[in-house]
Amino acid sequence: MYDATWLLRLYARRRLRHLAQMDPQRAQRRVLASLIRRARATKFGRDHGFSAAWSLDDYRARVPLRDYDAFWDAYWREPFPRLVDCTWPGLIPWLAVSSGTTSGTTKYIPVSREMHRSNVRASADLVSFHLANRPESRLFAGRVFMLGGSTGLVREAPGVASGDLSGIAASAMPAWARLRYFPPRDLEGIADWQEKIDRFAERSLEEEITAVIGTPSWLLIFFERLAEVAAARRGGAPGRIADIYPALEMLGHGGVAWAPYRDRFAALLEGSRAETREVYPASEGFFAVADGADGDGLRLLLDTGIFYEFVPVDRLDSANPDCRWIGDVEPGVNYALAVTTCAGLWRYLVGDTVRVVERTPPRVLVTGRTSYMLSAFGEHVIGTEIDRAVAEAARAIGATVSDFAAGSVFPDESGARGGHLYIVEPGAETGDGGLDAARQARFAETLDATLCRLNDDYAAHRAGGYGMDAARVRFLPPGAFAAWMKSRGKLGGQNKVPRVINDRALFAALQCFADGYDRSEG
Repeated sequence: MYDATWLLRLYARRRLRHLAQMDPQRAQRRVLASLIRRARATKFGRDHGFSAAWSLDDYRARVPLRDYDAFWDAYWREPFPRLVDCTWPGLIPWLAVSSGTTSGTTKYIPVSREMHRSNVRASADLVSFHLANRPESRLFAGRVFMLGGSTGLVREAPGVASGDLSGIAASAMPAWARLRYFPPRDLEGIADWQEKIDRFAERSLEEEITAVIGTPSWLLIFFERLAEVAAARRGGAPGRIADIYPALEMLGHGGVAWAPYRDRFAALLEGSRAETREVYPASEGFFAVADGADGDGLRLLLDTGIFYEFVPVDRLDSANPDCRWIGDVEPGVNYALAVTTCAGLWRYLVGDTVRVVERTPPRVLVTGRTSYMLSAFGEHVIGTEIDRAVAEAARAIGATVSDFAAGSVFPDESGARGGHLYIVEPGAETGDGGLDAARQARFAETLDATLCRLNDDYAAHRAGGYGMDAARVRFLPPGAFAAWMKSRGKLGGQNKVPRVINDRALFAALQCFADGYDRSEG
C-alpha cells in the first residue's frame, strides 16, 4: 500500500507551528463570536437576542446553563427528527444516538456538517501529535483500525439519519481516508458484537494494522479473541500483539478512565513498538487529545468550533454558579464541563467532570461524570479516586482488572451501617480458578485503605466504623460483564460498563445477574 504518511507529516508541521503560536484566550473568544454570529437567525438565537456585539459576560448573562433534557424539551422534541434552524442554522443531517451510561436514557445529539468537520480536524490533530513524537512513523503505510459500534444508520426523515457516532463518521468519510481505514464496508455494518469481533479478527490478520482506536474495555475483549484466532490459524499457542500486529505503532483509547487498564495493556503490548495515546471524544464533540506522554493530560482543542466553560462541581446546583473559561480556570479544581458548539449546543452540560492540569497550553484530565460519585453517606468519592483505588488494589495482588462497577449498599435494619460494594472482573490471567481468598481479601483491604488516603470525607466516615463499613468486593469470572451488557442489549461499540451505579434498581439488577451467572456462559 502506498505510504501517505509524508503528506500528513507536511500538514502536521504547519498545524503544530500554528498551535505553538496560538493565544488560547484569543482563540476561544473568536470561536464564541463566530458561533453567536452564525446562529443569530435560529430559534435559539432569536429567543436569547443574540448580538454580534456581545461580550463573554453578555453571553453568560443571557444564556443559562442547560443539560440535554432542557434542550430536548424546549427546542428539539417538537420538530424531531427534522431540526431546521432550531439551535443551529439549516438542517441537522445526523443525530448521534447516545445512551446515558448510568441512566440508560437514549439521547439524540445533533451533529451538523460543521461538527463533522470539527471531528475530522480533531482526528488530524491526534495524528499530528503522534507524528511529532514519532519522526520515523509509517502510520499511513498500513490501516487504521477503528473498533467502534455498528456503522448502520437509521433514516429518520429525508436528509436525516441517526446512529452510532462511528457510523456517522464512516458514512461521511472521504475516499482517500477509507483507503487507510479498517474495517472494510462489508464488515463495518455488523451489529452483533460477538460476530463483529470474530470477523474483524480474522480479516485484520490479512492487513498491515498500524493503529487501533477504541474503548479500553472492548479493546481488551477484542485482543483476547484476536490472539485465539491467530493461534488457531497458525496452529500454536496465543501469541503477543507485537507478533500479530508487528507494524502497530499507536493504540488510541478513550471513553473510560485508563488507570484500571494501564497495567493490563502494558502486558498485552510487551515487545510492541506501539505507544498509547488517549483521546477525549464525545457525541457532543471531540474535545481533547494527548499531545505528550501518558498521564500528562489532554490538550484541549481550542479552534475547532467548540467553546469551553468550567463549572465547579460543588456549585453545579446553585442558581448562579461561578463559571470559568480558559482565561480564568484554576488548575486542580474539579469542574463540570460545559460546551458551546458548532452543532447548536449552547452552554451545554456534557455530564463529564475535568481537572485542568496546565493552562498554557490548556490541558485537562477527565475525572469522571457528574453522576460518577459515591456519596450516599456524605463521603463524596469521585471517579478518579475510585479508578485509582481499583488500580492500586489490583497492583497490590499482582493482577489486572477487566471491568468493574461500584454502588452503595444501604443498611437493612436500624443501627446497621451501609457502605460500598465493588463488583470486579479480574483479568483473564487469573484463570478459571480466579483469585484465592487471601488475594481477594488483600484487594479489598488495599482498595479501602487507598480511598481513605485519597479522600478525607471517606476516611472520616470510615474512622472506627463510625458511618460506613469497609468497602466490600465481589469477584466475577471472566466474561461476566460482557454477558451482563449483552443481556441489556448494550454489548460492544461505544457502550460502556457504568463505573458507578447510583440507580439502586440498576445496581440491584447487576447483583441479581451476578448471583445467577454461570461460568460456562463466560
